[in-house]
Amino acid sequence: MSETNSVYAAYQGNTYLFGGNAPYVEEMYENYLANPGGVPDSWREYFDALQHVPAVDGSNAKDVPHLPVINAFAERAKSGGTKVVMASVDVEMGRKRTAVQQLIAAYRNVGQRWADLDPLKRTERPNIPDLDPAFFGFTDADQETVFDTSNTFFGKNRMSLRELLNALRETYCGTIGAEYMYTTDQAEKRWWQQKLESIRSKPNFTAEKKKQILDRLTAAEGLERYLHTKYVGQKRFSLEGGESFIAAMDELIQQAGAQGVQEVVIGMAHRGRLNVLVNTMGKLPADMFAEFDHTAPEELPAGDVKYHQGFSSDVSTTGGPVHLTLAFNPSHLEIVNPVVEGSVRARMDRRGDPLGKQVLPVLVHGDAAFGGQGVNQETFALAQTRGYSTGGTVHVIINNQIGFTTSDPRDMRSSVFCTDIVKMVEAPVLHVNGDDPEAVVMAAQLALEYRMSFRKDVVLDVVCFRKLGHNEQDTPSLTQPLMYKKIAAHPGTRKMYADKLAAQGLGDTLGDDMVKANRAALDAGKHTADPVLTNFKTKYTVNWAPFLGKKWTDAGDTAIPLSEWSRLAEKISTIPNTVTPHQLVKKVYADRAAMGRGDMPVDWGMGEHMAFASLVASGFPVRLSGEDCGRGTFTHRHAVIHDQSREKWDEGTYVPLQHAADGQAPFVVIDSILSEEAVLAFEYGYASNDPNTLVIWEAQFGDFANGAQVVIDQFIASGEVKWGRVNGLTLMLPHGYEGQGPEHSSARVERFMQLAADTNMQLVQPTTASQIFHVLRRQMVRNLRKPLVIFTPKSLLRNKDATSPVSEFTQGSFQTVIPENKTLKADKVKRVVACSGKVYYDLVKQREAQGADDVAIIRVEQLYPFPHKAFAAELKKYPNATDLVWCQDEPQNQGAWFFIQHNIHENMHAGQKLGYAGRAASASPAVGYSHLHQDQQKALIEAAFAKLKGFVLTK
Repeated sequence: MSETNSVYAAYQGNTYLFGGNAPYVEEMYENYLANPGGVPDSWREYFDALQHVPAVDGSNAKDVPHLPVINAFAERAKSGGTKVVMASVDVEMGRKRTAVQQLIAAYRNVGQRWADLDPLKRTERPNIPDLDPAFFGFTDADQETVFDTSNTFFGKNRMSLRELLNALRETYCGTIGAEYMYTTDQAEKRWWQQKLESIRSKPNFTAEKKKQILDRLTAAEGLERYLHTKYVGQKRFSLEGGESFIAAMDELIQQAGAQGVQEVVIGMAHRGRLNVLVNTMGKLPADMFAEFDHTAPEELPAGDVKYHQGFSSDVSTTGGPVHLTLAFNPSHLEIVNPVVEGSVRARMDRRGDPLGKQVLPVLVHGDAAFGGQGVNQETFALAQTRGYSTGGTVHVIINNQIGFTTSDPRDMRSSVFCTDIVKMVEAPVLHVNGDDPEAVVMAAQLALEYRMSFRKDVVLDVVCFRKLGHNEQDTPSLTQPLMYKKIAAHPGTRKMYADKLAAQGLGDTLGDDMVKANRAALDAGKHTADPVLTNFKTKYTVNWAPFLGKKWTDAGDTAIPLSEWSRLAEKISTIPNTVTPHQLVKKVYADRAAMGRGDMPVDWGMGEHMAFASLVASGFPVRLSGEDCGRGTFTHRHAVIHDQSREKWDEGTYVPLQHAADGQAPFVVIDSILSEEAVLAFEYGYASNDPNTLVIWEAQFGDFANGAQVVIDQFIASGEVKWGRVNGLTLMLPHGYEGQGPEHSSARVERFMQLAADTNMQLVQPTTASQIFHVLRRQMVRNLRKPLVIFTPKSLLRNKDATSPVSEFTQGSFQTVIPENKTLKADKVKRVVACSGKVYYDLVKQREAQGADDVAIIRVEQLYPFPHKAFAAELKKYPNATDLVWCQDEPQNQGAWFFIQHNIHENMHAGQKLGYAGRAASASPAVGYSHLHQDQQKALIEAAFAKLKGFVLTK
């Protein structure tokens, strides 16, 4: 017995179609015949295929449930009325018909494993037993046997086994390898089968189209070789070996425009980025050369390298102008992806385009990073959720089969393909050999058509190679000698395709002529892309001019009239009779109604709500997202009321803030997936494209923001000085030392303080309801668009001392420093304690307990930019104060201490001493033992009033 036949014999004994599973299969088939929708999808697909197999008598009669027939014969046998005579059945032919359907399914499922995908042909095709007809018991004698193939799209209802095998191999094992059978939607599977099988995965382009593809390959190769010879050794992360990618991008954009897309937003890393800038986006080569020559304007405080730069342009397509945006990005691979998705969602919302018909996200990945970077998993998890969907993304992988220096598949990943991560969202994948540019272009067409038809993600995996090293200063043969021997012998994709077209009679000098023309355009510094439109703007173009060049000290009128307060408060505290709230929520809203009338002081939740209500009523949309942010981690917000009488899981919610005023702007609150990095990056992207919306990301606990540290470091803190991108994103990070342990105490104030420079963001820690009201309104009422980081409280949410009277909302503004609010004899004050956050209320209690009326306590509500004038004005009130103390909950090496002491020192007068009261330096943000926490808290509060110890700074 052959090895294949022995495998098949083992298969017969173990598959669900044979052996001890037979009774189960028979029962499942009976259920199918009675009700096809009553069996699992996988079984229904298999049984559906059986229905195309002719009956044993050769007819097309459909099968019927067996059990009633069997029972009828059994009854007649009991009465002796019937003798059953067995008909002669061609059992073997029936088995082969079934095997044919299994063979078709095998090629659809795993044909891509045998596809011709590697331009370098480094390895032999793997042995895939179930692609061998012998695996299903066929022999050479069966090759001309004709079988029913009506469940395929090869154009014939009956084909010989030989014909069928050729069709399957051409379709699924050529230079395109498709993966789609894991999708659960039958319509999608049949869509792919029809698209691929009807043309056997072979494009049929006109001569003009082929010339256009060659032109794009020529432009891609030409730019790389031009830069390689003119700027020797300078990093550019060459695309050579993957030039077909440029042809694919051109096709995506042109086809998108033809299908009504008006904006394409692209995110990609550094590999091939300069090529995209020139040959896709239409950046003038002369402008890029100026960057290499260091003659380009350098107008930003920091700037960034060439291959991180973004760009935007407008290009002409058959469907009209399309606006292209290439997002700025750092070297942190893949992190730009959720930023792009957020930017796309903002554009969709602005256009009123919930399905993404007019805006298309395109994300370009490297093969190693695609499966290696966890942010991709988080971003895919967002893809079909209500608050983050963008109508499907086209993903393009420049698969050069090497991750930096790793090309051994035993080290690269634990999956068969680099794309296997996308199976979590059932995104189909088209693997394509980069040396077949026509296949690459056709795959791009199919990918776009799928996205536009089904509004889901799709992946184009262009398998190519990297001609040079990781960068132009690298020597890749040090670690990949075999791979680079093959690369050195490769003539180049452009040359191979030019020779192919010459052989087809399109011109022996066509390729050389295009090379010369491209070189001439580069020498002249002219455009090499399709017609680029100048000065083209649409009504959806955002005007950022009003938000540029503003100062953090600019005033903003954040108070609202009492009449407006009363009207809005009544609106947002009213629950319709058709909604039955939880009793606890009912009490919250009853209290809010009282607060609106002035019968109760306003708490934090109501202060937030009134800020949101007044903004949407004034035309500023509000978008709030985060884990459990509808309710609020600490159940203080209750922005979404859940009807306790609802009968359907997807109905019965009421959002009062969506009913604050007639004609109001949208209020959107989203309970996000359990992700920090991708969600925060998404919201940054959203805010980067919509300066008129208050975009807020709230962490469940501030501690968890460190899961998104790369977003904070590379975008929020430095995006403006690197790329000139202003952004008004707001972060709410619950912070406070209340004995909840190391991971539920600190929003890591010190990390934000360390990142604070160049007036790049605003760091605040408000301590009253009116302060959160004013700072949220200030973020939109002023035209300053800087990231706002709010260290929000936990226990203060319900602390009566943190409430505010209505008068503090109808007048005043955000106070960067809150003065001492107790009437003290200023000339008797010997010590000033400065602090920020919850610790203030502990200090006040201790002062009362000690009767220390010679100590003034002031709150620094804005930590950065430091409010020097306001702080200095408070110190001047106490001319006889000899001591200053900075008091904080955090350990000494954390919190604001090390970053704020020089600001305090600058405002002290000669002879004053500055001391520290807080926890000792610690490797952990907080202790986990409750008694130790209480001991530490007691000690630091007492230290604020005791003799200065330890480090003392004298002016």
